[in-house]
Order: sequence, then structure tokens, then C-alpha cells
Amino acid sequence: MSVERCDVVVIGSGFGGAIPAYHLAAGGADVVVLERGPRMATEEFTHDLRLGTYTRFVDLVQGDGMTVVAGNCVGGSSVVYFAASLRAPGFVFERTRATGVRQWPRELTRSALDPWYDRVEETLPVAQQDWDDVPYAGGLFAAACHRAGRTCNPVPVAVDLARCTNCNWMLNGCRFGAKRSMLLNYLPAAEAHGADVRPLHEVQTIAPATTPGYRYRVAWTAVDPADPRVPAGAGTIEARVVVLAAGALGTPVVLQRSAALLGGVPSAVGRYFSGNGDRVSVAVMDEDRVRDLLGLERAPGVAYDALHIGKPIGSMSFDGLDAGAPEFDRFSLQQIYFPTITNILGQTGGDPSWYGVAKTRMTDRWRSWLTLLAMTEDDNEGTFGPPPPTGSFTRVASSLAKGQLTYRPTARTRRGWAAADAEVRAVVEKDGLAQWQPWTSDAGALSAHPLGSCRLGDDPASSALGSNHELRGHPGLFVTDGSAVPTSLCVNPSLTIAALAERAAPAIVASAAEAGAAVRYGAPAPGGETAGRRAVLPLLRP
Repeated sequence: MSVERCDVVVIGSGFGGAIPAYHLAAGGADVVVLERGPRMATEEFTHDLRLGTYTRFVDLVQGDGMTVVAGNCVGGSSVVYFAASLRAPGFVFERTRATGVRQWPRELTRSALDPWYDRVEETLPVAQQDWDDVPYAGGLFAAACHRAGRTCNPVPVAVDLARCTNCNWMLNGCRFGAKRSMLLNYLPAAEAHGADVRPLHEVQTIAPATTPGYRYRVAWTAVDPADPRVPAGAGTIEARVVVLAAGALGTPVVLQRSAALLGGVPSAVGRYFSGNGDRVSVAVMDEDRVRDLLGLERAPGVAYDALHIGKPIGSMSFDGLDAGAPEFDRFSLQQIYFPTITNILGQTGGDPSWYGVAKTRMTDRWRSWLTLLAMTEDDNEGTFGPPPPTGSFTRVASSLAKGQLTYRPTARTRRGWAAADAEVRAVVEKDGLAQWQPWTSDAGALSAHPLGSCRLGDDPASSALGSNHELRGHPGLFVTDGSAVPTSLCVNPSLTIAALAERAAPAIVASAAEAGAAVRYGAPAPGGETAGRRAVLPLLRP
């Protein structure tokens, strides 16, 4: 079998893959992007939940104690995310957990990351919603917060607000081109500079290259578009540099499977997984009290009855983000919407049963629900078992999989969840406004924000990557996806993952140049803007 060669192989095409791919290609490198999932055109994003439509590009991966939702397509999770785009609070970068050891690299602070946040916000771009843009559910949450003496604000989103139709189908991609996924900025810009994006290519291993001047050999398997469990070919490609951005569920598995070939990988690979402290709950609103206590009326005689109308994320309370509070007591609360197929997850009186009279009555009233996401400080307690023979997990069906993740929430994580639960209840149950219910049991956490399974840090014992995102002991092998994020963020992580990928790009370009690629860093933002470029160039080392 002939071996293909290029300057850089990028594994994955979400935030962590698309951004380095753009900078490398725009700088002159020969770049190949290998993506496990299919490529979807805008018109293919449908407004239904039938098997074979949205399940083509969304994976539901069940671990032991944690279920994770992730994108599986060109553009990665940026295609299915809800577009909330927030900078992490400053205290996040100073977290130590109970060990007293700083979890983030010393040089990575909020102020150090701000110029890279600037560049991402400019490129996507990010829009600040005002109250006229916020959906009914977001306004209801804001009114409840105000009545309970709390503050609440519209959420900044990576959405073209003028183009958005408020269809509430963000999980299915965006058929109107309003959501700012990687499909609309970094990826097409990378392709315009010659990057070769190859869908339906699942990477299996990374090994040393055999060709002088090249560092790594990447082995891939072609995926059958009709059934991703069926292999449809295989190949290898050698590169001077590899950027691994297969996601927090994929990256550690590829590295674990490659460990023997690479002569070992850091012990922190596949450890310290975080679900971003995600904690979902539901408030079943009393329509009469919504009208009488909050003074709301969406239509004549209708106070609320509008969970499903608008965007998935509208408003948010930041009151719990007190830098002076003890670690694990800090959190944010966000109004959020999930497709109705997930309504079976709501509990009644702490009972996780999917059935029963109480559950039927509760789900009958789903249009009067208010679903809420707390993002808390967790303990990075997730670990990965031995990798499967192929793939990132064992597929049970086209979009349902069994993963190697084991998650056992510690007492500190549970304390964070309990603090967020208590605050939500204090807001929504005041004077009988609503009845609060958990979404899933503590024994079965749910997250759409997987982080930390191959994380950055200064301590080699607890971090797989140095501060420049290079895998310890393996020059030219970089990790730039959510797995690199050292801790939960207390906010939605997409903007931070993107900013970290922007920050990593100069070091990746330099590594490729040192290995013989004709590449240099300094391209403007993909949209042609230069403000972000001006802000970050002074930060680069000579």
C-alpha cells in the first residue's frame, strides 16, 4: 500500500481542528483534515428527529455514570452546539481543586487569553442579544430571577440575529445559515487556501513515520456513510506535524490505542475528564402564577406555554460566579431548550422512572416547562478504560454508542451540583411559581460539554500537554480540542476551546516550519478582518 504524505494532518474538524487547519493552510502548509463524520450541506439540516436525519451527525455516547452528546460531522460539535459564546470567568484559570496545585498552566490566565477570545469573536462573529432577541422562556427565567432578587442577562451567541428564524432546531444544525458553525468561517477559509477536508475518515492510530523528514504516520479507516459501523477501506498518511482534535471522547482513545506504537504516552491521557459540571433540571411552571406573580402574558389568556418557541439559549444568571466564594460553590444558571424527545428524562419527585401517572401528567405539560442548565465546578473525576479495537467507542447503532468513560462524582462535585440546585429552586419555587424537578439522577450524569481528558498543565503528573498544546514527549503532536481544557469553566466552553486553538496556532505553525514545511503564521481572520490579528501578533515570541 502506498503511503501518502503532507505537511500537517489535522484529526477532527470542530473548533479545535478547523482553527489550526485555517492558520496552517493560510500560511502555506499542505494540510489534510480527516473527519470521522459526514459532510452536510445547509439544506440537509432538517427539522425532525427521525432516525437517519439528525442521527447522522450527532453521537450519544453512554459511559458508566455519564452520557455525552457530541457532534459527528464536518464542523464537529460546532454544527450541533447552541451557540452560547461566553468567556470563562477569571477565577477558573486559578483553580487548584483540593490539591493546592494550579490546574491551568501558569502563563494561561483570563487576561492572557482575552486577545485570542477577541479574534474568535471577530471571526465567527459573536452577537450580543438584547431582550427583544431573547425567547419567551429566557424572558420568563429573567422575570423569575428579578422577582427573587437575582440578576439575569441576555446571552451572547454566535448567531446572525437578522437571519435567525427562532426555529429552535439548533441541535439539527442550521438550515438557514444563521448559526456560526465552523462550516461558515474557518473551514471554508482553510479550503480556499488549499486544505483538503476528507469526511468519513476515522483515525485509528498514530505512529512514527518511516519517511525521513516526517514525524508521524496516521492510519485511518473509511466509514460507510449508510452505517458507520461498517469499514469501507483504509489508508495511511505521513506528516511533519499532527494536530489531534477528535474531541474529549475521541482524542484520548486514539492516543491510548497508539501508546505502544509511540513508545508510550503521558499517564494523564484518558484521565481527569470533566463534564463541565453540567447539571440539568426542569421547572414545571404554574401558568396562573406566571400571570399573577410575574405579570406575563404571551397572548390573550396565555401567560407562558412557550418552552419550544425561540432559540435554545436566551438568558443567564451570573450571580453564582463569585470569585471570592469557595471552590466548588461557584456556578452559572442558564435557560436552555432540549428537543421534546428528551422529555422522558425529567423526573417526578426524584423518581427517575420513564413511566407512571405522575410522569404522564408532567410530560403533558411540557410546553409550560422551563429547562435550566447549571454549569458548576466539578472534580475532573472521569477516567477512560482500555480503548476498543477500532473507533472511539463501541457503536450499538448508527448514533448510539457505548464508551470507555467511567464517571463517579466526588463529594465536591456533588456539593457544586447541590448548591446550583438550591439556587434554582429558590428562584423558581418562590411563592409556588413552579415545581422544580431534577433531569437525571446523580448516578447518570449528562453532558454536552466534554472536557479535560488530555489536558494542559505545568505538572507532568497531572497533565498530558505542555502550555503550547504539544503532547509531552512527542514533538510535533498537538492536541487542540476540548480534551485540552484543564477544568470545568462554569460557562459554555465553545468560545474558550476556540480561543485556546487560536492561541496554539503559532506554536503549531512554528513546529511545522522547523520540520521543513514552507509555512508562516500571520494570516488575517478568515472574514478578512485584521483587528484580531493586530491584537495577538505582539504576544508572539520572536
